[in-house]
Amino acid sequence: MRSHLVAVLAAAVTLLASACTGTGANAGSGGGTGSGTGGGETGGSSLAWEECEDGFECAKLPVPLDHAKPDGEKIELSVIRLPASGDRIGSILLNPGGPGASGVKYARGARTAVSEAVRDRFDVVGFDPRGVGESAPVRCLSTSELDTYVGLDSSPDSPGEVTMLEEGSRRFASGCQARSGRLLPHVGTADAARDMDLLRAAVGDSRLTYLGKSYGTQLGAVYADLFPGHVRALVLDGAVDPSLSPLELNTTQARGFEVALDAFLGDCLTATDCPFGGSVASARAEIAALLRRADTAPLTNTTGDGRTVTEAWTTLGLITPLYDRQAWPVLRQALGRALKGDGTVLLRLADLLIDREANGAYTNQTESNLAVNCVDAPYPRDSAAYAAAARESAKDAPLFGAYVMWSSLPCAYWPAKGGPRAKIDAPGAPPIMVVGTERDPATPYQWSEALASQLSSGVLVGFDGDGHTAYLTGSACVDRLVDSYLIDLAVPEDGTRCPKIN
Repeated sequence: MRSHLVAVLAAAVTLLASACTGTGANAGSGGGTGSGTGGGETGGSSLAWEECEDGFECAKLPVPLDHAKPDGEKIELSVIRLPASGDRIGSILLNPGGPGASGVKYARGARTAVSEAVRDRFDVVGFDPRGVGESAPVRCLSTSELDTYVGLDSSPDSPGEVTMLEEGSRRFASGCQARSGRLLPHVGTADAARDMDLLRAAVGDSRLTYLGKSYGTQLGAVYADLFPGHVRALVLDGAVDPSLSPLELNTTQARGFEVALDAFLGDCLTATDCPFGGSVASARAEIAALLRRADTAPLTNTTGDGRTVTEAWTTLGLITPLYDRQAWPVLRQALGRALKGDGTVLLRLADLLIDREANGAYTNQTESNLAVNCVDAPYPRDSAAYAAAARESAKDAPLFGAYVMWSSLPCAYWPAKGGPRAKIDAPGAPPIMVVGTERDPATPYQWSEALASQLSSGVLVGFDGDGHTAYLTGSACVDRLVDSYLIDLAVPEDGTRCPKIN
């Protein structure tokens, strides 16, 4: 559920395409008056903003480590904004997903994260949620330990591989406790939503205007449930279904990756550089064979960084470009090389998904992702439950089911326990816009349908498209509806469907 990848992949397509040819080894509309917004009338911010390059301003927001003890220990959230260029309505807060993606980095790309029409009317505000990026980050493992963990076989097919995965997952959880133990009970989505309300007040808005993508939809929905009277306009794009258990979410997401892969393969078979022939079914069989080979004999890696391209790295590299249709040509080339034994480009694509930087260092996205997920809901505490769920998931998602299911295993050993999922319906909130993409790989369309139906004021907009999330990914229809809602509070008809891009 990592929608920040859409922007990252778009920027990386040229680099990776050049790597495939051997030349890059290093590597809206809207108007109106904004009447009735309830946003800008409260005046100035209480934050101490400082210039931080390219027209942006940065600040720190102190928040309670434990919201049950508001006068107790404080942590600081990193915040950034790009001031409105025109007749200001208020601020729009952004969250790119993850959990674990940096909202500060995402807002740095504000000129592509929201339309020019929205930038004209709103200060664009990004923040790193608690535990993420520059906001009291959760840390668990060293760089080399993270490389080892990510490379573990997360679709184990022998008792020995299961044991290795269990041991690696325990090391991950114990490393988090050793390095970030005091934070772990306090990095859940409800804590982040309470932070967001403090940020709303700090920027001077009486009601919140918000764009959340992927996991950011969960954060927005929880916010609306906690503070329905503080909502102005929420766009929840690529939604998460809050009613599902963690393993149910894994099962549905794995199916989403399968649907997206079939869409990619159907398109690939029409391209002259497609490494497959025949049918989608025969291409899937070749990919399954590739993953089996990588499990026993890792693919080669020409980066010189010492990593072997195991089945896990190969699977990550395969999943990554499914987030963005613009990256499909790169995936064709990457698979063409992989079928010949060279996994370098798949490895680089995997690095994008997990935020492994060019120098080999990781952001804390992988660590904070697990830290948030593991306390947001109760996970099974016995690895046998994951094994059973993986076998069941593989029936409908043979390529990705086991991998996605086992990826949650550290939560079985997590030192901070997750509580039960609360019902989210946000009674009394104004209309909330939920946007879903019909062949979204990471947040399947049925999740958007479910969230819109669970919210008492949810309004669903569907997009007949590919890739993760819909706003500013090519659909003028989606962009127009989102901008009109954010700026003018023009609520689309529930069930509106935007057509496929030709």
